[in-house]
Amino acid sequence: MEIPIASPATLSVCMVALDRMIGTSISLPAEMLSAAKTIGDSLNASYPDLSLVTASHDSTPLTLSGGLRLLPDCRYQDIDHCNLIILPALWRNPRPLLQRYPDLMAWLRERYQDGALICAAGTGVYLMAGAGLLDGKPATTHWHYLDQFEHLFPRVILKRHHLITQSGPLYCAGSVNSVADLMVHLISHFFDETVAARVERQFSPEIRRPLNDVFYSFEQDSAHEDETIITIQQWLHEHLGETVNMRELAAHFSLSQRSLNRRFKEATGVSPLEYLNNLRLAAARDLLKTTNLSITEVALHTGFQDTGYFCRLFKQKIQVTPSDYRLSVRGKLFKL
Repeated sequence: MEIPIASPATLSVCMVALDRMIGTSISLPAEMLSAAKTIGDSLNASYPDLSLVTASHDSTPLTLSGGLRLLPDCRYQDIDHCNLIILPALWRNPRPLLQRYPDLMAWLRERYQDGALICAAGTGVYLMAGAGLLDGKPATTHWHYLDQFEHLFPRVILKRHHLITQSGPLYCAGSVNSVADLMVHLISHFFDETVAARVERQFSPEIRRPLNDVFYSFEQDSAHEDETIITIQQWLHEHLGETVNMRELAAHFSLSQRSLNRRFKEATGVSPLEYLNNLRLAAARDLLKTTNLSITEVALHTGFQDTGYFCRLFKQKIQVTPSDYRLSVRGKLFKL
């Protein structure tokens, strides 16, 4: 599920605001991104600055679905460049949006051509589809409107059983709750896994389904064109719990270890060992959330033969020990 997202010097984010929208569908992403920036600053590392604006059709005050009022910062028509666009979920039938906001859909097409990454929450996916951006691509939307969406947009590949879809720079989240998972995923790319893990613990430490269970990616680890490396990535996914010798892995695919390291880094941005460790740590986090396996058992199940090394690497990447992580993610469970 690796995708190549450039990390700009300043991450420019436009939160599109529409009348009767569900406020949390843009406020939650804004707060998570702001938290990522604060955490990044505290780590004294080289992370992007953050610019967040809310933009509407005419920048006049809006009424949200819950009755609150919002004063947008500007008109979206006046924004000619941004890195990330968040489209909100709308309360009730989203179909009238297609007639009400033709200028928004034209603006989305322009920003897409400009290279912006566009995310839509729930029924906000109608706007992306109405702009023609999802033709021939996967998408999902709020479960109540799946049939209507499929009727209106027959050229879109509707993924009814996935809560999150991705095709290149286009992301769809089927519900407001799914937005939190999606933002953690994006933060890991715009910032890194360390920042993403800390944001996730702050906002949603409860046990949830692993992202891989609800996420559909058109690329699925194949954003690059090196077919041999794609095959190796798939092999690592399937064998992450086993002992992997990189020299033997290279030979298995008729490569020298030097060629494997070079081509893997060029294709994915990381070494094969770092890629494998990231897979193992993701699997370890799921086991810590959902099982009572001991820390040693979790390490062994995910391919770490040395429990001490597993714990050191886990703390380096996730910023807490495996034991503390387990306590934090189970903290919201009801006890019988």
